[in-house]
Amino acid sequence: MAIEEVIFDVSDALRIPVLVLTLAALAVVVIEAGALFAELARRRGRSLAALELALQNARAALARGDHLGAQVALGVVARSSGMRETLGGIIADLPRPDRQDRVAKRLAEFDYAAMRRLERTRMLVRFGPALGLMGTLIPLSPALAGLAAGDVAELAENLRVAFSVTVAGLLIGAVAFGISLVRDRLYGQDYSDVEFLASSLGVRR
Repeated sequence: MAIEEVIFDVSDALRIPVLVLTLAALAVVVIEAGALFAELARRRGRSLAALELALQNARAALARGDHLGAQVALGVVARSSGMRETLGGIIADLPRPDRQDRVAKRLAEFDYAAMRRLERTRMLVRFGPALGLMGTLIPLSPALAGLAAGDVAELAENLRVAFSVTVAGLLIGAVAFGISLVRDRLYGQDYSDVEFLASSLGVRR
């Protein structure tokens, strides 16, 4: 009997932390959704023609020996600070004899940064429903105790909490999943653009 009491006490102690974490996860997913809309807005002008124009301007600047001008030209098509930094690094590495290895490393680091960015919402895809399930099950024990004691008010309160956390957890998971899908496509396009520009500049063969 003591073991059951310990498990019950542990479960009851998790009630407030689970509710707090659910609210925090909901706030995070709302912030991430806003950030996604900002990212989509920055990519509205993305096109192959814009890439080719930026590449042409960068080549013209490099032909004049103007590396800074080439960085500025490629920066026009950079849709994020990471993309801008990677393109600037590629231009800076062009005079180096080991430029292919260094550019390959920059591309890998750019890809890793995108994966780290995606991990935030990918974790919420699993984390949200898990919190929702925990927030559903934890109040059921006192709800059943209230039912056994004939306390309808306690039963109703605990069931209200349980169902509310379930909805919040599912909402977190669904929104985070949608954000992850869209960002996976966006970051894949960014990587493709950077790789295209690096290859067109004669860095990657």
